[in-house]
Amino acid sequence: MTRKEQPAGLPTRQQILDFIADSDQPAGKREIARAFGIRGQEKIALKKLLRDMGDEGLIDSAPGRAFHKMGGLPKVTVLRIIDVDDGGNVWAEPERWEAEDSPPPRLRVRERSKKGALGVGDRILSRTEEAGKGWIAHPMKKLQRGAEPLMGVLHEEGGKFWLKGLEKKEKRDFPVSDTGGAEAGDLVMAEKTGRPPRITAKVVQRLGDPFEAKSFSLIAIHKHEIPHVFPEAVLEEAERVSKQKLGEREDLRHLPIVAIDPADARDHDDAVWAAPDDDPKNSGGWKAIVAIADVSFYVRPGSALDREARRRGNSVYFPDRVVPMLPETLSTDICSLKQEEDRAAMACHLTIGKDGAIRDWRFSRAVVRIAANIAYEDAQAAIDGDQDAVPRDLVETALNPLWGCWKALYKARESREPLDLDIPERRIVLDEKGRITSVAPRERLDAHKLIEDYMIAANVAAARALEAKKAPVMYRIHETPSREKLVALKEYLKTFDVEFALGQVIRPATFNRVLDRVGDADFRPQVMEQVLRSQTQAYYGPANHGHFGLGLGSYAHFTSPIRRYADLIVHRSLVGAYDLGPGALSAEDAGNMERVGETISGLERRAMEAERDTIDRYVAAYLSEHVGQVMETRITGVQSFGFFATVDGIGGDGLVPARDLGSEYFRYDEAGRRLVGEDSGEAFSLGQRLPLRLVEANPVSGALRFELPDGKGSAGNSALRHKGKPKRQIKRRGRPANIRHQGKGKKR
Repeated sequence: MTRKEQPAGLPTRQQILDFIADSDQPAGKREIARAFGIRGQEKIALKKLLRDMGDEGLIDSAPGRAFHKMGGLPKVTVLRIIDVDDGGNVWAEPERWEAEDSPPPRLRVRERSKKGALGVGDRILSRTEEAGKGWIAHPMKKLQRGAEPLMGVLHEEGGKFWLKGLEKKEKRDFPVSDTGGAEAGDLVMAEKTGRPPRITAKVVQRLGDPFEAKSFSLIAIHKHEIPHVFPEAVLEEAERVSKQKLGEREDLRHLPIVAIDPADARDHDDAVWAAPDDDPKNSGGWKAIVAIADVSFYVRPGSALDREARRRGNSVYFPDRVVPMLPETLSTDICSLKQEEDRAAMACHLTIGKDGAIRDWRFSRAVVRIAANIAYEDAQAAIDGDQDAVPRDLVETALNPLWGCWKALYKARESREPLDLDIPERRIVLDEKGRITSVAPRERLDAHKLIEDYMIAANVAAARALEAKKAPVMYRIHETPSREKLVALKEYLKTFDVEFALGQVIRPATFNRVLDRVGDADFRPQVMEQVLRSQTQAYYGPANHGHFGLGLGSYAHFTSPIRRYADLIVHRSLVGAYDLGPGALSAEDAGNMERVGETISGLERRAMEAERDTIDRYVAAYLSEHVGQVMETRITGVQSFGFFATVDGIGGDGLVPARDLGSEYFRYDEAGRRLVGEDSGEAFSLGQRLPLRLVEANPVSGALRFELPDGKGSAGNSALRHKGKPKRQIKRRGRPANIRHQGKGKKR
């Protein structure tokens, strides 16, 4: 039924939405029919209208349940507390969320329960209201806690089944009341039942063999509840839209545009081209094009594809697989910029001065034919003189001009002085059966920096282009570090006799100067680590607060719409602002940018945690064959209960418990991030390198445990000592027996 064919006796879509929003009771089909006086055959038409509204993304409902606005909430519902932040704000999500095509809303709980402070996992019956661009919850009643989910591995001991949880912090095994048909050794999902101290586990789903090849990413997918199966309607829509004709577009197929990506890239959503500018007004300058997959042409606002992409927020990358934001028909085929294939692209045309400044830009919908998909290593080898890495004609027509233009962009980068932290990324290499063959830091080449700087230039141009039209912008925001974190950094740097003035204007270069003063000292990695910890977390939002780390005033993500929903929002806004055809940003999304930004920022954090957890499991599996060996490590964290260390060049955080440091008392110096021996002055501090013996590596949980090579903390090993005098000792109750705590403020 189209809107024009709607029978006269039926309410309009807006009238139904208003009724659902204003109703003080659940609004199902019966209530809607009664409110609008619908009887007889008109009820059949109403049912079809409601189904159409669901297909259009206006309302959602499970069979037999009340309707509510898509993305909205019933006025009274059960919520589950999901977070209590550092400011004491309590956040909740609906316990039941039937809308598979959109993520559950995040509500700020306005009042505390009268029965005590709310904690993560608590359930409340709450009245909800939409306030501005967010949701507020007013608790009415604190409810009994529901069953707590638990993932773990079954094992049998003494004729009974037990469940060992996967969380590193989970120290106990739970007796199993119901195996659900699973067997010992199986990876399962279970629910905790009962009350302390008699808590048992009931298996609700068997997931398979936890040690099977490629199982570690599945653990993360289930643990973090990452959607990984596309609904049939979404797959069908992807197949249908992939056959769309490209329509009228700027033809760029004559240009030698190339895509430079990792050798194992699963998708190719960006490609680049550059040439000297022949305009005498830009003498010595360059023309460049950054061509990005035109995802907004295929994924339209409100479609099934769009709702599923927003529910996922981004693609999630694991060593053995990718959980894509879009079905593979789009992500790895029709939207992927492949060699010698005509592809729809959003082209960012840049005019770049010889000083690297972006002088002008324009955006167009184009058709491109990529001249080559080149691996970073091959592009670098070709520039370095390897005659066989890339065909010579491409080196002359594509790579050499790209490097020439990049030298100008790099000048601008150096004058901007962005934050320069050289922290290597780990690369895990698997064989065809999913087994680890190596774990090593990724090599950082000029080819990586080149593509990064072209992408940054396009992202800046996108933000400025939207600002010029006063159009909605989904900024990528990285704010200046808080004073609290700067004070902590200052106290930490004092332990190395490195000065850090708090009164100065803080810029990225401020931290670079600190690292310059440290030079190549042994403690440089730990200072770099602490500088990183002092930074705020980047996020998405419509209010421009700049990107501190890059030293940029306006910055938006534009270059990866295949794998990031934020980029798709930016593309749609450009389409609408510059009248580039179909697929513009909807009025509803334009008015809800803050809420959308909060949602996709949270989904990004979920993906990062899942990726990090999975890498930890792969590293533990790799190291499990080296248990008992002494390894070179670096301390990555220090707490009152011990310190964490990572294996040099491999990674994975493992604990050295304070109880294993010997009989000497160690006190926790919070400002210096170190444990200091009371008698010997021996210290274990953040970033310190030292040999440790690996005593445990659990691939299922990703946990490692180390001990000192001789099993004692005070062995007179000068390599373990840290400069600086021990500070005044403060004893506090509640600390581990061989630890005394020193420092002000709460622990981090």
